[in-house]
Amino acid sequence: MDGNEVRRSTAAYFLEGLNEIGIDFLFCNFGTDHAPLIEEMAAARRSGRKLPGIVLCPHENTAVHMAAGYALATGRGQGVMVHVDAGTANSAMALHNLCRARIPVMLMAGKAPFTTRGELLGSRDTYVHFVQEPFDQASVVRPYTKWEYNLPSGVIVKEALRRAHTVMSSDPRGPVYLTFPRETLTELWSESAIRSYPGERFGPVAASGADAATIDVLATRLLAAERPLLITAYSGRNPATPAILDRLARLAGIRVVEFSPLHMNMPQDSPCHGGFAAGKHVAEADVGLLVDVDVPWIPQDTPDDPRTWWAHVDIDAEKRAMPMWTFPGNLRIQGDSHRVLGDLLAALEARADAEFRQRAAERVAKMAEEQAARRKQAASLAADQGTPGQINPHFLCAAVARVLKPEDIILNEAIRNGPVVFQQVPRTQPGTLVGLAGGGLGFSGGMALGLKLAMPERTVVQFVGDGTFYFSNPQSTASVASQYGLPVLTVVLDNSGWGAVKAATLRVYPDGEAKAGGEFGATLSPHMNFAKVAEASGAHGELVSDPAEVDAAVARCLDAVRGGRSALLHAKVTRI
Repeated sequence: MDGNEVRRSTAAYFLEGLNEIGIDFLFCNFGTDHAPLIEEMAAARRSGRKLPGIVLCPHENTAVHMAAGYALATGRGQGVMVHVDAGTANSAMALHNLCRARIPVMLMAGKAPFTTRGELLGSRDTYVHFVQEPFDQASVVRPYTKWEYNLPSGVIVKEALRRAHTVMSSDPRGPVYLTFPRETLTELWSESAIRSYPGERFGPVAASGADAATIDVLATRLLAAERPLLITAYSGRNPATPAILDRLARLAGIRVVEFSPLHMNMPQDSPCHGGFAAGKHVAEADVGLLVDVDVPWIPQDTPDDPRTWWAHVDIDAEKRAMPMWTFPGNLRIQGDSHRVLGDLLAALEARADAEFRQRAAERVAKMAEEQAARRKQAASLAADQGTPGQINPHFLCAAVARVLKPEDIILNEAIRNGPVVFQQVPRTQPGTLVGLAGGGLGFSGGMALGLKLAMPERTVVQFVGDGTFYFSNPQSTASVASQYGLPVLTVVLDNSGWGAVKAATLRVYPDGEAKAGGEFGATLSPHMNFAKVAEASGAHGELVSDPAEVDAAVARCLDAVRGGRSALLHAKVTRI
């Protein structure tokens, strides 16, 4: 090393490393642990050096979900910067969701300084540095991450970042966690000591397809099937897959069910779209395919036939993150469903004879009739407006759907009214639906902002319940939307409580004391006006309780959003 060589801090190389691994944005909730990074960000701006975009988020829940939304839209994992153990704890619920959704996000947090008397630059200099040092900080998010690491020295900072990026971007994708003490960030290193790790040499592992023999087994089963069924939830993570799935279903006469979908996996106007619950078709199927799905049905409510032959094609067929997972699979294929389904389609097209095509066409025609009946039922449900103070959620969601464009994106976190949103706001284009993967409510606000940041030309609509709205840290999301010019429409379906809690109690104790006394521990304040939360950030807010006012309120909200201003529609719907 040349003694005259310029030395720079680990923090400077850290930021440089983020550029090298392709981080477009850092979604940040800064703390005292980030002082070296903040200093180097300022220096980089003054000197004109490239930096990731910095988005400041008042709450970590917003930051992590916003990174997830951006990653969903672009396919590129992003970075989140939070404050020691406290910020990590605030991020844990979001990490749970990202783990289940298999979304690549790099969560980065400082650690309390390890020196106490000024021995090194960055030593402890305030009260919180003594109380924010748990024995095992990473344990807070360990169940939800693919990889964790504490940076021991700045000399390997770019190596650690490349490793983190490679792991989070490898199939099945998912979040990772990197920590660093302040003293490590302030270390000085020469340029010659810091090595880069280019993606073309140290990049991620992509899922593969299936071999020809395996494809032949699948094709042979489908060629002989009389009642084929396919259940999926997240095959649409690849926007090219829905078209392949639709073609395959039409060719082979396969009923396709989306159970708790995370994406638009199958156009809802396809004659083979079988709705959102497999129900009796699970037991009736002679050949079944589970394709990119975590929970295909609820076994307690849905009997199956042990004679059914099942294939399981999944980016995560092993389900290693789930301690118990016992859905059937006579043949399991861990791989890229787009490639597997494409090869299966080609094999069937080559082998299908006239008799097979005729049988499949008859099944498709029958499913088209069933779909028409479901559409008629949906229209009938939406025709009932409800009453003042209790708007029918079907009526309200149908009113929103009428003014949306096919390319508009919806996020469905309506929970008990989630099936209503699926039924009344059909999606037919890839990438126009985002559902809840985990159990951490409050994902859709931040994720909507991330989607809007990545695709500013698209209209993004978030459907939530009143309970979910509370969980979503709405002041934080409203603030970010205002500060960074990210207008989204939030529709709050306010049923005055936690409908899921009440329903769960009734399922377990259908004739119990809670029912007899009408006490479910689920009723929330009826006096809230969520429109005021929106207005506090400069957004447009509407509170609507009369069905006669719905269409006009929806129109005003969408006009505001398409004019560049966020809007919130607080609708008083049928109470729990």
